[in-house]
Amino acid sequence: MHAHQRTHDARTHPYLWLRHPVTLVGGATALVAALLATGCDSAPDGTTGVADDSAFSTVRFELGPRGGVQVSGASRDAVAPAGAHPVSAGRAHAFDRPDGRLLVVLRHWSGPGAERASRGRVPRLPPLDAAAVETAFLVDTANWVRADLDGHPLQWLRRDTIRIDTTNVATGDTTHLTLSAPHGGRDGQPTPPAGNRPCEGLDDWATRDAVLPEVEAGAPVADVLARLRKQCLDVRYASLPGSARPGTVERVLVPLAGRADALVAVPPVGGVELPGRTAGSTVLVDPRRPATMVVAR
Repeated sequence: MHAHQRTHDARTHPYLWLRHPVTLVGGATALVAALLATGCDSAPDGTTGVADDSAFSTVRFELGPRGGVQVSGASRDAVAPAGAHPVSAGRAHAFDRPDGRLLVVLRHWSGPGAERASRGRVPRLPPLDAAAVETAFLVDTANWVRADLDGHPLQWLRRDTIRIDTTNVATGDTTHLTLSAPHGGRDGQPTPPAGNRPCEGLDDWATRDAVLPEVEAGAPVADVLARLRKQCLDVRYASLPGSARPGTVERVLVPLAGRADALVAVPPVGGVELPGRTAGSTVLVDPRRPATMVVAR
């Protein structure tokens, strides 16, 4: 899912964590191998076979800002590594997702710059020598699962992609993404999301106009996600301490096309409205750079 405006300098924005383009030199292959080595735990018998979908129960991904992904849960044998790739300028890597699989993409820091960039709870631009990495996993469940972030429900997923960004959490903090299958006829049983036909067939490489949606701090995740989907914006999630009630939306960050360090927040940070960039205004977006929904912890 996925008039030119004057760009906004991220250095003045307390919630921005998109970073400058970087080039990895040497050791990239070793880095990817190391990240994947800390990923999927094997089944109790040492195998990593495909689980019967009808038996899928729960999978939990635990991730810090510097990677080190741990996979646990009753259905961890349904998870397979799908690769790790350096990314820059806030862009998302285009991982392959086979039919019938769920793709989980976890964004984090790599190398020694990770600790410097995430130290403390005040978001800041990373050092120029830092590089972010996206590590992906395929989950073998053809049925619906519910995604929870740090214990708070996000959305129901099926044959879909979910992206989580941990590059702005404090050193030592961990982020938990849990995928759980529905059981019985309890409330909240999954239903297919509304169709998004106007977004079908759009060029994923071409910049396009989008209308900034109305977003209120404390709004339900499902409501805000529907508004973002209506604008054909790809979405990733981040979990941070905030002023909103835990489990609700703190704000949404929409990257602007043309500059790697330019994006706009709705609602505006600190009540300061940016001229021409408030809810309802039209901005130029790059579909390769997902919008980030910040969920309050």
